Amino acid sequence: MTASTTRPAGGSLALANPWAVVPSLGNLDAYISAVNRLPMLTPEEEQEFARKFKDHNDLEAAGKLVLSHLRLVVSVSRKYLGYGLPHGDLIQEGNIGLMKAVKRYDPDQGVRLVSYALHWIRAEIHEYILKNWRMVKVATTKAQRKLFFNLRSMKQGFKDDDGAQTHRETLTDAQIDVMARELNVKREEVIEMETRMAGGDVLLDPAPADDGEDAFGPIAYLSDASQEPTAVLESQQRDVMATDGIAAALDGLDERSRRIVEERWLKVNDDGSGGRTLHELAAEFGVSAERIRQIEAAAMKKMRKALAAYA
Repeated sequence: MTASTTRPAGGSLALANPWAVVPSLGNLDAYISAVNRLPMLTPEEEQEFARKFKDHNDLEAAGKLVLSHLRLVVSVSRKYLGYGLPHGDLIQEGNIGLMKAVKRYDPDQGVRLVSYALHWIRAEIHEYILKNWRMVKVATTKAQRKLFFNLRSMKQGFKDDDGAQTHRETLTDAQIDVMARELNVKREEVIEMETRMAGGDVLLDPAPADDGEDAFGPIAYLSDASQEPTAVLESQQRDVMATDGIAAALDGLDERSRRIVEERWLKVNDDGSGGRTLHELAAEFGVSAERIRQIEAAAMKKMRKALAAYA
């Protein structure tokens, strides 16, 4: 190692540079080997360094407190390897918790730092697991977090009918009842958390298949096109055209043409049916149905020009 970790005659932990612990090899095994060789502090040394840091903000003393407990972080982090996350990341998060513990540690409370730091180390590792075990959080409230970690450990302890450890992916009704009773939660909460833990991550936009065909993923149906800026503008424009635009186009027609258009396209009967037929209007105006069709066609053409100009 690049740092001196010998204990002098006086008993204190002497480090020329307390942070230069691990060789610059980028190797996790080298790091673990290095921190396990660091000497532990006696209760007197721990009190001395804690008071120096608390009373005088002595960062070197804080560094010695952290270094002497790095092996504790390694030990705690090993218990969470079953979540499939990198051991180095678990150690890194645990070290953050250890530094938070050293910062808040009060030597006057009569508690050893190892006992106080355990809570902070576990809390940081728990937070990291919950954020990274799934892309979508499986537990957000305090009760859900407790259930998440307890559920996993209890599930591993269940036995099959033949006495062997169970390898089922899902829980039986009896096991759910046992968990709910021992964890003091509802059966529905156990089932919901088990469902969350059993569900895997799904790629929103999967890669194309080997044959070159585009793969169909959730991104194809999760997007809401109606809220895109262009779609919103188009919808607003259609609304304006359907109200003010139509009214302006109708104002440009003569009375007969306007009445024919309104009766044919804008009128809705009480039974929900559409407007009047060509023959009905022909009888009203005393002309042929073909003449009504010609007047309607001319009126529509004029209205289209008016709407184009209005837009």
